[in-house]
Amino acid sequence: MAMIESKDRATSDPAARKHVLEQMRGDGVEYVLFWFTDIEGHLKSFAITPSEIEGALNDGMGFDGSSITGFNAIEESDMVAIPDPASYRVMPTRDGEAKVGRMICDIVTPDGRPYEGDPRYVLRRALERMESLGFDTFNIGPELEYFLFASKTSPATLDEGGYFAMTALDAATELRNETIRALEAMGIAIEYHHHEVAPSQHEIDMRYSSALDMADQTVTYRLIVKEVAAKNGVYATFMPKPLFGENGSGMHTHMSLFRDGRNQFFAGDDQYNLSPTGKQFIAGLLRHARELSAVFAQWVNSYKRLVPGYEAPVYVAWSQRNRSALIRIPLYKPGSEQATRAEIRCPDPACNPYLTFAALLHAGLEGIEQGYELEPPMETNLYHLTPEQRRERGIVSLPETLGEAIDEFAGSDLMRRAFGDHIFDNYVKLKRSEWDEYRVQLTQWELDRYLGVL
Repeated sequence: MAMIESKDRATSDPAARKHVLEQMRGDGVEYVLFWFTDIEGHLKSFAITPSEIEGALNDGMGFDGSSITGFNAIEESDMVAIPDPASYRVMPTRDGEAKVGRMICDIVTPDGRPYEGDPRYVLRRALERMESLGFDTFNIGPELEYFLFASKTSPATLDEGGYFAMTALDAATELRNETIRALEAMGIAIEYHHHEVAPSQHEIDMRYSSALDMADQTVTYRLIVKEVAAKNGVYATFMPKPLFGENGSGMHTHMSLFRDGRNQFFAGDDQYNLSPTGKQFIAGLLRHARELSAVFAQWVNSYKRLVPGYEAPVYVAWSQRNRSALIRIPLYKPGSEQATRAEIRCPDPACNPYLTFAALLHAGLEGIEQGYELEPPMETNLYHLTPEQRRERGIVSLPETLGEAIDEFAGSDLMRRAFGDHIFDNYVKLKRSEWDEYRVQLTQWELDRYLGVL
């Protein structure tokens, strides 16, 4: 652990720090985990003892940032993790296990300035832009899908169940129930759960929340799902496309903007019940979708999922009912004005939620600021259109590979402004390296197809 001079760097309210100290004493935690993510969204953690908590709340804890993907080089590696008292939770345990608390951290430099390489700070800056435009809340409701396999060495499924399968076809009902109990113990509200379309594929849906809270909940959700699975002798993965010929795992993401408790996407006098603000937000998402793709689908494997025919939308269009469109507007029900929202269906659950939510918000706000006009919805099944018909209608598709996606991202002025130079440049470098490493690989498919005939 790095030794860094004390600067009293805390940004939280002193009363909140005092309250969380009392909570920890009452809970009897034996140590506390400090969490943050690297720029790819991998959860990082270190533990401190109760005797260090008060000092850490007031001043943070130093660590070596040169060992974290996308953080600083070794010559400028000292970083400080500042715990957010509002994020304190007690980790779920079984009998005989140590009682452990956790707090999610903001990362700052030794002089107390927000660190530009911290994904949580990127989302905070996006929310500041939102507030400067007169909105006060960006609500997010992601639907994360995942697979359960016998082990992490091969994708051996546990069942042959399908969408909403019940009884013996769904071998993991009780495991999902245990997972939900663990999530709720962490303060995460769950709406419903079910078996998904592919064998051994599952979904547990969190109730919507404000963007920063939901990003925190998403990294927590992924860890809890994996830990409960491991304790039951199986392996949970959020890999977007682990099974050939089956649906991949998505993270359909519902979004809405609020001001003074009122949903700014709703308009009762519009045929789609969408306000000008809602339409401009959606237009921003559509116009910048290709630039955002490397963020919400950040892995080589992500583009094995984003192909026609497996319920993963790839065509940049919107609709009310058409699930082949990139963005869907869930059907309005009288009296449910507050639920008016846009659902973007292309992100996958292996993204970095801080960067993804920030990118989506910036794209939508760009549409509002610039007054983008929303094109008419596409109500026909886009998968059934020929390439010529799509070109005639001006429908473009998402990038087909990570290489294409990162080229789109690298040329995006919006994404550079959204992420800042540090993360933007490091992200491009990191993802181009991943793509280059992948594209030179020789696959068994190539050997089987070409070796004996060429």
